[in-house]
Amino acid sequence: MRTPLLRFSATPLRCRLGGALGAAVLAGALLVGAAAVPASAAPAAAPAAVAATELPPDGDTVASPPGANDWSCRPSAAHPDPVVLVHGTFANRYENWLALSPLLKGLGYCVFALDYGTVPGVTSTGSGLLLPIGGLGAVPASAAQLAHFVDLVRTATGAAKVDIVGHSQGGMLPNYYLKFLGGASKVDKLIGLAPSNHGTTLDGITNLAPYFPGVADLIYTVCQACRDQAVGSDFNATMASRPDTVPGVHYTVISTVYDEVVTPWRTQFLNGPDVDNEVLQDHCPVTLAEHVAIAFSPTALHLVTNALDPAHATPVFCG
Repeated sequence: MRTPLLRFSATPLRCRLGGALGAAVLAGALLVGAAAVPASAAPAAAPAAVAATELPPDGDTVASPPGANDWSCRPSAAHPDPVVLVHGTFANRYENWLALSPLLKGLGYCVFALDYGTVPGVTSTGSGLLLPIGGLGAVPASAAQLAHFVDLVRTATGAAKVDIVGHSQGGMLPNYYLKFLGGASKVDKLIGLAPSNHGTTLDGITNLAPYFPGVADLIYTVCQACRDQAVGSDFNATMASRPDTVPGVHYTVISTVYDEVVTPWRTQFLNGPDVDNEVLQDHCPVTLAEHVAIAFSPTALHLVTNALDPAHATPVFCG
């Protein structure tokens, strides 16, 4: 029997997400730096197939979210594909996946999460931000980091393919990996929470600034990913030069009508023969989850688990 999702109220989460991401961000800030990382955040001993020096430096900068990056995990017959979590712009693996990572681990998945697109010097101590942040670098370079991470996961677990769940930029950049970096043969499912699949207005990107004090100054300086995601960018022209999807991969897009960052929100949808475009409010009309809160919405997370295991999908509750 499928383990049921925990029902928890989205309202407290939305409150915590106000300002500087509230308690979740503050908790992550306490884990910044090697001295602040608990022993449990250190990576497990590397399997013989992967040299220890090749593994991501779990805990060196940002702790892994609960349930992620157990390099001794071996996929079960019920869940043969490890799940790779990809955070969004101005985010990191810890704060972005505080809800989803332990949920998936509890359901029996091998879960892995990376940080990508960091810029030297842009850290909590170097910029005054509450957390080290990623998702800043050029999207093609970040996609190459994802490609390397996927190969590490496949080698460590022995899995032929992975499933990817991404939020915002993290839901879009894996599609570059699939289209241009040979990822299609290594990925079974791509699930995007509010992904910037066809770009957004730059005003949409700047709407993220209130969640991350001090980040506005970065948008026009070190955030190449912000420019890449802007409508009309060279990067978006490159993405549009090929179809939205590649054969052999199943895509799920989960969007909210209250998205204030990837705008207009319908541009998140993908066109293709193996795509499910889901709107949060079709399943829960009363939810007010917006771009950031969608990663913590019980309804959205239920849609994610259904997409990962469609053979055992359950009716989506409103929460």
